[in-house]
Amino acid sequence: MLNRRILRIKAFKVIYSYAQNQSMDLKEAFSQLKISCESTRDLYLFMLSVIVPLTNEARERIEAARLKFNPTEEEKNPNLKFVNNSIAKLLGEDPDFQKIISKKKLNWEPYDAFMRHLYETVRGRDYFLSYMASSESSVVRDAELFIKIFEREFVDNEELETILEDMSIYWNDDLPYSLTYCCHTMSDFAAGKRWSLPSLYQVNDNFSSDLLEAAFLGYDKYYQMIAESASGWDRDRLFITDLALIITGLAEAARFADIPSKVTINEYVEISKFYCTPKSRSFVNGILDKLIKNNINKH
Repeated sequence: MLNRRILRIKAFKVIYSYAQNQSMDLKEAFSQLKISCESTRDLYLFMLSVIVPLTNEARERIEAARLKFNPTEEEKNPNLKFVNNSIAKLLGEDPDFQKIISKKKLNWEPYDAFMRHLYETVRGRDYFLSYMASSESSVVRDAELFIKIFEREFVDNEELETILEDMSIYWNDDLPYSLTYCCHTMSDFAAGKRWSLPSLYQVNDNFSSDLLEAAFLGYDKYYQMIAESASGWDRDRLFITDLALIITGLAEAARFADIPSKVTINEYVEISKFYCTPKSRSFVNGILDKLIKNNINKH
């Protein structure tokens, strides 16, 4: 499930924690990395599980409208296309999916206010109105609808951000990636596949643990290399995020000879855009390029 970009980020974050608290040992670092990786998959499960309660919210509103003293014709004969969507049924009746979200206690019930607000927003969107107006009913169309919901309704949603922050300290940066994987699952449903728990790693290797180990054990050496190479460097003014990112990049260059230097440098420059200062991009690029060329043997 986790690609190398996000694994780099997770290793970098552990090294950042180590830079702030060097009483951490390697065992603790590995434990933190494992928890962080598994939390991303948990967030994917939590966000995927929104489908059933969102569908139930729509169903409850329809039932409430039907029971009104004097319902309108539309309320008497509602459009049931969304409440009968196939995706909610596939997930709601999947024993493996229900078992794992129950085991991990991933439950939207405490957030009924968010669910009401979410449905109120979704039902007014043009893409939802178009879906409801179409006479076509299929898993493909249902999957397309939920892809739009995952893509458009959750990122930069302050109410959701508050919920996720309260649930896990590891979820603050993982939402976009987890939502992308929810969309992949919708595409799988559209292709006729049933749900299965994604493997935690996309490749069968130890990239993240090897990277963390190399950065952790080489921390002091790489720290000194940076100190000697940065012109006008003041260790008291160097941002810890920059330091941790460069150290992780140097560790990757040294540990993984099969990854081209250019790829390694570009990856950490891209990560710096999201986690460091505006000036960090050029600094990270320059220091990594200089040190890898002069100190790290690449093939």
